[in-house]
Amino acid sequence: MRTDPEAFIAFLPTRDLEAAHAFWNGLVGLRLALDQGSCRIYRAAHGGFLGFCASAEPPEPAGRVVLTIVTHDVEGWHRRLSEAGVRTDGVPRLNERFRIVHFYADAPDGYRLEVQRFEDPRWPGVSSAG
Repeated sequence: MRTDPEAFIAFLPTRDLEAAHAFWNGLVGLRLALDQGSCRIYRAAHGGFLGFCASAEPPEPAGRVVLTIVTHDVEGWHRRLSEAGVRTDGVPRLNERFRIVHFYADAPDGYRLEVQRFEDPRWPGVSSAG
């Protein structure tokens, strides 16, 4: 009997639920899957979800939490976030160690958003899951 999970949710605390919603739903484009009042769960990809829950304090240090979007259009994401005034660590660049093209951006509550494209042919992508 297989016991594969139906979905995966990472819950993170947020000081400002509305600011988190404006960023993750409005700017990044994650669809709101369920609003529980003090927690909002967003569909990140297929069976993957991010939940943000109202809390007085995010984890310390929040900058160690990296949420990553995998996309072929890293450059387009950089343009989109930069034009919206989101601070990034520079233009997309090749990381030879991990064979990715990526950049980091500041997200609410001190979290870091990484946008990356795998250049490694061993990356299975979502079509190979299971």
